[in-house]
Amino acid sequence: MEWTDILGLVAGICTTVAVVPQIKKAWQTKKVEDVSPVMFSILIIGVFLWTVYGITKKDMPIIVTNGVSLALNGVMLYLMLRYRQK
Repeated sequence: MEWTDILGLVAGICTTVAVVPQIKKAWQTKKVEDVSPVMFSILIIGVFLWTVYGITKKDMPIIVTNGVSLALNGVMLYLMLRYRQK
């Protein structure tokens, strides 16, 4: 593995795990009113496109980190839709 692959993995891990505290808080408190569903939707579209880009380039760090980020942000969007006050 080249140093650029390691750099890509570390960068991707940092941006991927950034949403984990928000998911944990939403799961525990069941409160999501302060979180924007539009922002998370745009973020999901972005990481989906990054994943597709990684697949076309056959770039494993981009594919893996953005694929995981896509799943985590999808979980957060689900929690937001589930717990949002009507």
